[in-house]
Amino acid sequence: MAPHAGAAADGYGDQHSKSDDIAATLAQPQLLYIDGKYQSSTDGATFSVRNPMTGKTIYDCASATVDDYATAIEVAHKAYQSTWSKTGPSARRMIFLKAADILESYMNDGEAAELLSQEVSATKYWIKVNILATAGTFRETAGLVTHIKGEIVPADRPGTTILVERQAVGVVFAISPWNAPVNLTARAIACPLVCGNTVVLKPSEFSPKCQHLVVRALAAAGLPPGCLNFLPTSAERAPEVTEFAVKHPKVLRVNFTGSDRVGKIIAGWAATCLKQCVLELGGKAPVIVLEDANIDDAVEAVIFGALSNSGQICMSTERVLVHTSISQEFKAKLLGKVAKLKTGNHLEDAGVSISGLFTPQSAVRVVELIRNAVDGGAKLLVGDLEITGPNRTIVGTHILEGVKPDMNIAHREVFGPVMILSEFGTDEEAIASANDSEFSLCASVFSRDVMRALDVAKQVRAGSCHVNGPTVYVEATLPNGGTGGSSGYGRFGGIAGVEEFTERKIVTLAKPGMKYAF
Repeated sequence: MAPHAGAAADGYGDQHSKSDDIAATLAQPQLLYIDGKYQSSTDGATFSVRNPMTGKTIYDCASATVDDYATAIEVAHKAYQSTWSKTGPSARRMIFLKAADILESYMNDGEAAELLSQEVSATKYWIKVNILATAGTFRETAGLVTHIKGEIVPADRPGTTILVERQAVGVVFAISPWNAPVNLTARAIACPLVCGNTVVLKPSEFSPKCQHLVVRALAAAGLPPGCLNFLPTSAERAPEVTEFAVKHPKVLRVNFTGSDRVGKIIAGWAATCLKQCVLELGGKAPVIVLEDANIDDAVEAVIFGALSNSGQICMSTERVLVHTSISQEFKAKLLGKVAKLKTGNHLEDAGVSISGLFTPQSAVRVVELIRNAVDGGAKLLVGDLEITGPNRTIVGTHILEGVKPDMNIAHREVFGPVMILSEFGTDEEAIASANDSEFSLCASVFSRDVMRALDVAKQVRAGSCHVNGPTVYVEATLPNGGTGGSSGYGRFGGIAGVEEFTERKIVTLAKPGMKYAF
């Protein structure tokens, strides 16, 4: 069998059969990728990447040092100046379109699916979303390359023309998470690269090889060396190398998708050198179900929004606000649907909808939040407070009601298969409850009266609010992000992304012979 696109270029060697290819890929160490070359870290250090479902080591990964990051930043800066900023828009577009095709081909070779399954406990659905949505992101972002436009501004000074153009900034430091490792890695790097920047990428220590799929596809598509550098590092080294990269004078933009805790630290480091960031952090998305809503539709959307990827999505539905007049019917239908979902070990049963969380520690944290709420008087409608699985990462669906505002689960992001039900009597009460959060990423409103729903949606504090649809919904062309607080600031996607990763530059043209009086 012939190797898939890009296999020879990334050092994985000859491939003799599909099963051999996959086994070899999983077993081999993951190296750093700097200036188009694979290499070990400067001190040879590695860390183990483990299967969250079994707890067993999948492979060892090179652990980048501060010196490695210093080298990568210099390489990226040189590539920006000498190559990538001078590459025309059509050439950039073709690289991303080709990379999209290569990524789609990964769906057929089995390797990408196995990587996602092994590294992040991805179910069949989540594997498909990661790969195909990433190809879509590349194609949509490729289309932006000729929309990086400036303007001509009238000048009061005679004989003067004023141009305002958008220019790439230089080196971007990107940090992408494990939960949607392929798609969110693509989002972190695609728009910066299309705009003409170069990127130093720090992937999550939980999913380096999944995230490396994006790097591999772009390299195979012809992205010049040095434009994208890939530097995984251990959890122990992450704070040191991240602070170094954020504060490095040749890094002019930072983007991070992850927890609000880490986002606040990165924002603090960036503030010391007045550096612009794009931060998409946590969420605690509310869904408002008005009394005239289609209850069946709302139930479907709430289940999808709350339980996709076991609730490990920043847009996951965590709070469900239902009008008192329909609360019993909604609750009965919700519980009936949830009872039919299959939870378990996706490695043993491909039909599982809800599999394990990303670490045993995460499972313990989720269950403790639920237990503390129950101990404080909340009622558990669904769930047994149990953690199962060979590595104790499987937590079933839990639904609570009677949660009080002072409970931790009421205001902390759970990031697990958990929903909190509550009731309201008026639209104003629902809006106030939805807005009673530090998070502001996304929300949904359900009503048969679209204009009424639109009015409510406008008053909900969220970067996106969906009418009659789930909170988990995003398109590559949309300006995705929160409106401040614990959901972060700045926007990924579309022209908003172009604005984040370029600078307006004023260029004035004056006729020769101008005279100036003072």
